[in-house]
Amino acid sequence: MVEVLAALSASAAAGIRIALPLLLIGLWQNDLWSKVPLLSNISPQIVVGVLVSWSLFEIFASKRLLGQRILNLIQLLFSPIVGAIMSMAIAKATHLEDWITIVMGVVGGLLALVLQLVQVGWFYRWRGLPVWMLLVQDILCICLVIFAFDAPQQGGLIALLLLWLAIRSYQDWYRWSKGL
Repeated sequence: MVEVLAALSASAAAGIRIALPLLLIGLWQNDLWSKVPLLSNISPQIVVGVLVSWSLFEIFASKRLLGQRILNLIQLLFSPIVGAIMSMAIAKATHLEDWITIVMGVVGGLLALVLQLVQVGWFYRWRGLPVWMLLVQDILCICLVIFAFDAPQQGGLIALLLLWLAIRSYQDWYRWSKGL
């Protein structure tokens, strides 16, 4: 059960940012992405270069309205893939069976997609996210990756709390769109 919570924590981090959690998970492990699906087939130097560049772009571009729009589109497309990769990497690192690893990949990808859809919804409702919220997202993303390894129960509970907030946000948007 702890492995499932760790995978949820990692995939929730991927629902917030894309490159930053992948970079952190690779640097956290001793063998740089050897257990991460897809990334294990690419040279670690190339992966580090791409992830560092994209992480910096995510951090700095998210502070401007145009950058947020570009990131929303890219993150909406890639967050399910990265969420699946993250949760499968955690499942492989904890030596779960192959069929459970695949199920965790699907669940992790869906969780990352839901969290990203909520971010996009709030972006369009507020016409841009405030800088304080973006800083909280960056900190939360880093904490979720760290919790996936060091405190999987707490990280998983935070991921489930984020899912609950996503469901509550949907209910608020529904009421707001109907004028209730």
